[in-house]
Amino acid sequence: MSEPLIFEISSPGRCGAFLPDCDVPPTPLPTEMVREDLPLPEVSEVDVIRHYVRLSQLNYGVDKGFYPLGSCTMKYNPKVNEVAARLPGFVRTHPYQDPDSVQGNLALMFELQEYLKELSGFEAVSLQPAAGAHGELTGVLIIRAYHQAQGDSKRTKMLIPDSAHGTNPASTTMCGYTTVEIKSDERGNVDLEDLRAHCDDTVAGLMLTNPNTLGLFDEHVLEIADLVHGCGGLLYGDGANFNALMGIAKPAHLGFDVMHFNLHKTFSTPHGGGGPGSGPVGVSRRLAPFLPGPIVVREVSEESCVCGGEEHEEECYILRWAMPERSIGRMKSFYGNFSVLIKAYTYIRMLGAEGLRQVSENAVLNANYLLHRLKKAYPLPYDRTCMHEFVLGGPPPEAEGIHTMDVAKRLMDYGFHPPTVYFPLIVREAIMIEPTETESKDTLDAFAEAMLKIAEEAVHNPDLLHSAPHVTPVTRLDEVRAAREPRLRWVPPE
Repeated sequence: MSEPLIFEISSPGRCGAFLPDCDVPPTPLPTEMVREDLPLPEVSEVDVIRHYVRLSQLNYGVDKGFYPLGSCTMKYNPKVNEVAARLPGFVRTHPYQDPDSVQGNLALMFELQEYLKELSGFEAVSLQPAAGAHGELTGVLIIRAYHQAQGDSKRTKMLIPDSAHGTNPASTTMCGYTTVEIKSDERGNVDLEDLRAHCDDTVAGLMLTNPNTLGLFDEHVLEIADLVHGCGGLLYGDGANFNALMGIAKPAHLGFDVMHFNLHKTFSTPHGGGGPGSGPVGVSRRLAPFLPGPIVVREVSEESCVCGGEEHEEECYILRWAMPERSIGRMKSFYGNFSVLIKAYTYIRMLGAEGLRQVSENAVLNANYLLHRLKKAYPLPYDRTCMHEFVLGGPPPEAEGIHTMDVAKRLMDYGFHPPTVYFPLIVREAIMIEPTETESKDTLDAFAEAMLKIAEEAVHNPDLLHSAPHVTPVTRLDEVRAAREPRLRWVPPE
């Protein structure tokens, strides 16, 4: 039997908080700010605590279980990251302090810029953008600024593969470009003939996710870069899937001119529920002057010089804010989501170069292991070695009347968060699975067994899937009606 709702245990006179006597003259609230008709519950402290703890236990998070959302990289966030982000020297500073008083904070940001440059091969990095889509918007604005600086106003088109994230065309439109869709070929790559047909002097660039949202490394990425550059365009990299490449391939070496990083994905800082995020942007040499700023730079300080020579030691430098020469300006107040930067920096320092490469290798290994276990029961539209994630083509063909949503809902009965469903759009009834590197073989096997069992149920007991989930706090909801007629607050029964 469930515990009573907090409104049902309200009792006049109970109080959940006791404040000390006021040591300053009280100021009454304006009468227009006080509503006597609000049915606020009167409950004790223990009632309040139990209510909110119970609610938190109903939530699902990566600390609670496997979270295989494709294209989201819901990896475990080591708690050492949280410890680092709460160090007094970080939390008790203000972003607008004089740079001389926050050299430690600036040092962390400068070194993080350098680490991201090394991992990606880019010339320069800005930590400003607040999340992935924000970084994506920033990248397209940089492309636009570059073409404008060249006096090239006829470039009005952005080429986007049909397997792209939905934010790609949104960012393009916000920047004033027209989206042109490029088809995928039978192996899940960008169709080179279709791309070639659209490459002309009106192309501003191509937005490419590599590995793409099918979980496949594009086999023609070098040819794609040559075609786009050959018509005067720039190649943008959607860095959402960078977790498959760290220490293995550098996007700049593959021909990308600009790319955003998802620190809240690749570098483990927790995300979901609206944040927090961080989407730094890296660029090639010719785009470096257009980066948003300010960024952290290191300058020689004669005042602190200890060597007296031309080859200055580390102690001879001081860190400052600087705006790139032709910057597109600020993209965010202050200097980015600093607490997320701390966690990503900690993650990189804890793992080191070899550890980061191992992260990507294990992510790819885990995904391929699951793919090979599941492809015997579920359709596989692109039977290739995947990268860090893969896409299935829906329920077993012989399961009549069963859809991907039924499989996802039934999976909740087995204690797993469902994968991403119905994306990418080019795969009918898509099921997109990303295990990340943080999951053990035991967890992967348990997930695979649940998926295989559901495949059997879909054929022999379809009603079980149609009515799922059965063990969750609420059963299947009318999601269409919820979107059209949302109930934004809970009203206690009379």
